[in-house]
Amino acid sequence: MNRRCFFLLALLAAISSCPAQLPLPQGVQKLDLTVDSVTRTGLLYTPPTAKETPTPVVFVWHGHGGNAMQIGRSIPMYKLWPEAISVYLQGLNTPGQLTDPEGKKPGWQHGAGAQGDRDLKLFDAVLAHLKEHYKVDTKLIFSTGHSNGGGFTYLLWQTRPDVLCAVAPSAALSARLKDTPFKPKPCMHIAGTQDPLVKYAWQELAMTKVKAINQCAPEGTPWAKDCTLFPSKVGAPFIAYIHQGTHNFPAEAPPLITKFFKEQAAAVK
Repeated sequence: MNRRCFFLLALLAAISSCPAQLPLPQGVQKLDLTVDSVTRTGLLYTPPTAKETPTPVVFVWHGHGGNAMQIGRSIPMYKLWPEAISVYLQGLNTPGQLTDPEGKKPGWQHGAGAQGDRDLKLFDAVLAHLKEHYKVDTKLIFSTGHSNGGGFTYLLWQTRPDVLCAVAPSAALSARLKDTPFKPKPCMHIAGTQDPLVKYAWQELAMTKVKAINQCAPEGTPWAKDCTLFPSKVGAPFIAYIHQGTHNFPAEAPPLITKFFKEQAAAVK
C-alpha cells in the first residue's frame, strides 16, 4: 500500500469515527446551555420566520452511544418539516440498561429522578430558551427518538404530558407504562420484528399498553406502508409502525414521523 492510499484510508476512518466533526447541515447551528452548572450542547435549526410566526418544535433524541449530529442526519426534520424548529441535543455518559453498564457512552436518563433529572431539566431549559428567543407554538411541541432516545421520549410523555402534542418513539419501551398513569397522547411506535436488543415481544406489550391508555379501537386500518392506525375515542390515535428489520432505525421512518406529526398539528388547529 503506497503512502497516499494509506493516508486516504486513515482520513476516511477518522471521519467515520467522528461524525460530530462533520460540517453542519445548512441552516443548523450549535446550541450551548448551562444546566445545573453543566454545559450542555446540541444542534438547532430555526426557520427564518420563527421570530414572528408561531412555530412548532420537534425534539429528536439519539440512542445510547450516539450523538446529536448522527441523529440529525438520520432524522433530518429540518429538511422534512422546514417550517418547524428542530432540536438535536447531546447526551452525557450514562449507564445503559441493556448495554454499557459502566456508562462510558452518552445517553439519556432512564426514569424520573435518575441522574438528578439532568435530562428532564435540559428539556425544560431548552424549551424555555426557545420561548425566550422565538415565537414557539406551545400547542405543537413534539418528541421522537431512537432506542434510549425513544425511551426518553416515553419519559417525557410520562413527566411532561401537558407540554407535548405527540410522540414517536422508535425501538424503545418504558417499564413505567404498566404501573404509572399516562395521559392519552397521540403516539407512533416504530418497532423491528427482528430487534435483538429491545425485543419485539417487549415492544409489543408496550404498544398494547399505549393503545389501552389512548382508548384506541381494537382493530386498526392501513395508514402507510408497514403502518396501522388505531383510532382513539379521546383524540389520541396510535400508529404501529412494524418493520421486518432489526434494531437499526429504518430509513423510511423520518417522512412517516413527519407525516404523523403534521397530522396531529392539523388536528390541534
